[in-house]
Amino acid sequence: MLRRAPFPRPSAAAVDKARRLLDRALGPSKVITSPAGCEAYAGDESDQEPVIPDAVVVAETPDDILRALAAASEAEVPIVPRGAGSGKSGGAVPVGGGIVVTTLGMRGIKEIDREELVAVVEPGVILGDFHAAVEAEGLFYPPDPNSLKMCALGGNLAENAGGPRAFKYGVTREYVLGLEALLVDGTRLRTGRRTVKGVTGYDVTSLLVGSEGTLAVFTEATLQLIPKPPSVATLLGLFDTALASGRAVSAIIAAGLVPRCLELLDAGALSAVRARGVPVDARAGALLLIEVDGDPASCEAAMERIGEACVAEGALDVLVAQDAAQRERLWEARRALSPATRAMARYKISEDVVVPRTRLPDLLREIDRISEETSIRMLSYGHAGDGNLHVNFLWDDPDAGPRVERGLDRLFRAVVGMRGTLTGEHGVGTSKAEYLPLEQGPELIELQRRLKAVFDPKNLLNPHKIFPRRGHGVC
Repeated sequence: MLRRAPFPRPSAAAVDKARRLLDRALGPSKVITSPAGCEAYAGDESDQEPVIPDAVVVAETPDDILRALAAASEAEVPIVPRGAGSGKSGGAVPVGGGIVVTTLGMRGIKEIDREELVAVVEPGVILGDFHAAVEAEGLFYPPDPNSLKMCALGGNLAENAGGPRAFKYGVTREYVLGLEALLVDGTRLRTGRRTVKGVTGYDVTSLLVGSEGTLAVFTEATLQLIPKPPSVATLLGLFDTALASGRAVSAIIAAGLVPRCLELLDAGALSAVRARGVPVDARAGALLLIEVDGDPASCEAAMERIGEACVAEGALDVLVAQDAAQRERLWEARRALSPATRAMARYKISEDVVVPRTRLPDLLREIDRISEETSIRMLSYGHAGDGNLHVNFLWDDPDAGPRVERGLDRLFRAVVGMRGTLTGEHGVGTSKAEYLPLEQGPELIELQRRLKAVFDPKNLLNPHKIFPRRGHGVC
């Protein structure tokens, strides 16, 4: 874990006032103040050092959130909205102390409308449960981050989550029709619409999705659904090197094929998969996990053409999953990669950079160079179809921090130099805040700071996220 300078915390008097206000407004059944109880809400799945909040509000209704916001505003202490804590950029970590408000108690699926193809949900709904509910109705909600069994929709909205299916279907923002949200001053907002089309006023819904809990707290979302594809097929393309698999990705896309998933695993990631008991041909130094959907005939045709593209780029073998159970075993191994790689070293950082798809081989070569020059073990896997790779830094030596920092700096500069972006789905949070000036100019950063001030003049709602500290940031 990399150490970062601590952020300022509220005074003891402000904390005491906030606790009194919360106790008066919500009572002990919904407020946690003991250090042991609050510790469960201190961290997330990122490398950001956990920080124990001063109080936690277990919200079950929008009014609970409203009262928590009122207490934070009156006491002038930070307040941080939290879903399931599965984020990887520090977005849910209360780095400035104060209050955490968890929305996991708001798990209502209020409506699934098969005719209008919409659903209305609360922020604490677990994504995997939502998938099961809509698919039972013959419908489909495409966003599928690999933490889908534990992550909450509120967090997905805050981070604009993606996932393997984003290559074909896009990310969370593209399925959010409208929101109900609360501002820190207690203002209730209803943004967006229920209809497929609508261009009335500014698109505030799209602004709030991906704002990382810094502008508003979500209490409800209206989501777009689509018909469930009738057939799905999964293929494995085995290659001797990651570079060969990267060339195959380019070939598949150049052929006009759009699989719903196109995942790449390099040699290090394959080692982690094998360690989870998944047998993979020992000759393989990289793997493409490819999935197509649609009617059976189109799936069959797509599989044949994808197989031909892989063979043309030197695939060692192309295998097709024989049934749903085999498909699910392959995806379970893919979804388990993050915890599996965490077990490979004492320390781990996972970045989620994106480059234009044609630059994927260049990115893989740069990762090898960085690993060699810093003597830090690195492995990569991710959504090759949209150029989004999870680049993992693994190390055991607690004194290796400076080398890891150099490697991160090299990686981010290389990605921006390839006309890529620092984060494809994890968000900026605290993990990438100091690197924001690499990708965005000072005028754009200042404009976003001013937008934040319009929504949150006192900078109480999830402060110290996204933007670099004043006077800091890489050059």
